[in-house]
Amino acid sequence: MKSSKKEFIAEAEELLEESQRLILEIQDSFSAGVNPDTINALFRAMHTLKGVSGLFGLQGITNLSHALETLMDDVRLGKIEVDGRVVSFLFRNVDILKDIVDKLSQTDEETDSSAFIGDIESFRESLKGGGQPEAGGHGVDESIMKVLSEYEEHRLKANVKAGKGIYLAKAVFPLETFDTSLADLTKVIKTKGELISTLPTSTDVPEGSIGFNLLFGSPASLGDVKKDLPYDVELLVAPQSEEAHPAAPPPQPAQAGAQPETHLKSTTTTVRVDIEKLDRILNSIGELSLAKEAIRRIGTEMTETHGHTSLVYDVHKITQTLERRLAELQDQVLEIRMVPIGQIFSRLAQVVRRYSREIGKQIDLVMYGEDTELDKYLAEEIIDPLMHLVRNSLDHGIEPPDVRRAKGKRESGTVVLKAYQKGNHVVIELKDDGGGIDIGKVRKKAVEKGLLRADEELTEAETIDFIFTPGFSTKDVVSEVSGRGVGMDVVKEKLAMLGGFAEIETKKDVGTTFMLTLPITLAIIKALVVRVGEERFAVPLTSMSETLIVEHSEIQTIEWKEVFYLRGEMLPMIRVNRFFALPEGESDRSFAVVVGFGERKVGLLVDELYGQQEIVIKSLSEYLKKLRGFAGAAEIGKHEVILVLDIESLIDESIIKQRGAAHV
Repeated sequence: MKSSKKEFIAEAEELLEESQRLILEIQDSFSAGVNPDTINALFRAMHTLKGVSGLFGLQGITNLSHALETLMDDVRLGKIEVDGRVVSFLFRNVDILKDIVDKLSQTDEETDSSAFIGDIESFRESLKGGGQPEAGGHGVDESIMKVLSEYEEHRLKANVKAGKGIYLAKAVFPLETFDTSLADLTKVIKTKGELISTLPTSTDVPEGSIGFNLLFGSPASLGDVKKDLPYDVELLVAPQSEEAHPAAPPPQPAQAGAQPETHLKSTTTTVRVDIEKLDRILNSIGELSLAKEAIRRIGTEMTETHGHTSLVYDVHKITQTLERRLAELQDQVLEIRMVPIGQIFSRLAQVVRRYSREIGKQIDLVMYGEDTELDKYLAEEIIDPLMHLVRNSLDHGIEPPDVRRAKGKRESGTVVLKAYQKGNHVVIELKDDGGGIDIGKVRKKAVEKGLLRADEELTEAETIDFIFTPGFSTKDVVSEVSGRGVGMDVVKEKLAMLGGFAEIETKKDVGTTFMLTLPITLAIIKALVVRVGEERFAVPLTSMSETLIVEHSEIQTIEWKEVFYLRGEMLPMIRVNRFFALPEGESDRSFAVVVGFGERKVGLLVDELYGQQEIVIKSLSEYLKKLRGFAGAAEIGKHEVILVLDIESLIDESIIKQRGAAHV
């Protein structure tokens, strides 16, 4: 993809995400009254998208965003009243724009938008007249009205109609500091009401200064307004509860010495960087890590051959310095890749609010831990699985209002999104207070599909695990919200690919909690190098909790499962050599690497532990990707390539094999 095209797509995606957030704000503020600043911000977003797409010669997007800009202009001028129809229409067309931008990222052909533009024009014409601007009777001097724009005049009349007072603040600032001083005054005015217009003036302004008349509406009285504004304030139209006050004395110039010092330097230090560039830097760091290990090995060999000479000492010092600087560089690059999970939660909030309206359920969304950071790549990859889970909670989990009433619950359901760091992992929890997963129904469906024998005994956790089977659904009626039974297997596959896993806690009529555990980053990881037979493998430290020495005589078999009693609890064991059909050793003891979390914790039996090492995981070729049990490959030592074990797929495959053995 050309760099210019990438720049446009990045800019367009930001604008469209911001547009969706603003539409949500509009929807949520119906009861309190829509904030005109939000309407204006949405208008500007469409205007900016029109300009950017025109700059890149994308006429279809330009025309579509222009049509939406025109619609928003009618809204901001009061010609169209904002209601649920307008919000739904805006949501739909922003989705259309997102779809066009997504397709543009995959192909150079731009989607024809003429049909969508026709829909917008028809919708706009059908609503015009529902909110015409107010007629005269505003009571403001005509000399002021003449310099107002159409939008400013509309906002003035809207404030008068709402019974607010209209005020004119007159301020004079030194030229050196007028920008910051005006910004500060504007902030104060916005706490009092709505800033309608900022008009420069030269009347009674001394040389070296600049004057402004700020027109604003506020429900407060003149006395209350003057308390926080150290400038001359004139009342033009009294609030409905106030009588007009006489004009105040002429303004006094502001004192130059009281103003803050101005700066020409830009306040933003943000640089947008393509994540592929950061990946290339991390790959280089990975190669340097291999070089560092080679230097360390050479230093050790020199010590053994020549003893502790000054040259050997220098090599040792250089190795330590290189190791320290590489660790700092690695941490800094990884920090750049981190993004707050709140970016993902805000998108999911849009899904919750939009779909709850479509299915007629009242949903309260609560979010915690939005500042928790996750690798940008992982954050983008996990959004689809999370969306499947959210839709599943809305459709399968939360009951309709009448059912909730019958159960003695609040009519509105609650969905909780929570994120927190746990060691080298990030845990994302999605909790609802719905009806919970019907274990009996899951078991019945599993038997119907031939996944389970009718007389086979399973734990509750093993039964729930069936919902991750492709095409598995307990829903009798297909819904557009939760899909067609293809969502949950996508969740599991994506998590396994990212080195994460899912756990489920559910209780009938209380609710369900999905817990997704992910590594913070996939870039450079620490791994334990182990030997199984004559082969060496890498086990990611992020999936490990401890290592043990296990006597084979202490391993027991219970229901076709090999287990080892660890601190009073049964730990399932996986013999890695049998799993990969490798020759078995003759020793009566093995090392056990304890991996996984919660009920999915197992021990991997290996022959030898070599110690931990930093590795860069390289993906396997397309031909080898279908091999289960491997997350990729890594280079260690003297350019030796070893396979990295995929812990989640090992656990899953062992469970399937144990079930197969149980059926024999």
